[in-house]
Amino acid sequence: HVQLVESGGGSVHAGDTLRLSCTVSGYSASSHQQGWFRQALGKEREAVAVIDYHGVTKYADSVKGRSTISRDNAKNTLYLQMNNLKPEDTGMYYCAASYAASLDNGLDQREYGFWGQGTQVTVS
Repeated sequence: HVQLVESGGGSVHAGDTLRLSCTVSGYSASSHQQGWFRQALGKEREAVAVIDYHGVTKYADSVKGRSTISRDNAKNTLYLQMNNLKPEDTGMYYCAASYAASLDNGLDQREYGFWGQGTQVTVS
């Protein structure tokens, strides 16, 4: 069974930094495409950042340049560090994993079959 558990969210001020973590079990995370997605209140879920098995990353335009997705293979943990947080970054952040090792469009959430329960990020 594949399980993903997010942590590290919280309430912060604009301009602050957060690092979210996603621990994965029952799954060789380093061999597969993974990603972070978020959903604001009343809005659809959207991609934030993704990483493939090679470590190649892609970012949503809204977070590019101030966010970093990374992976610690030894800990089987996925991270998302977001700098200079903005109120529009507020939302529930989800960790996701795909069956695929790499995706042509890794920002498409429909490509991901495994999801965590989310960790809340609130920026004010």
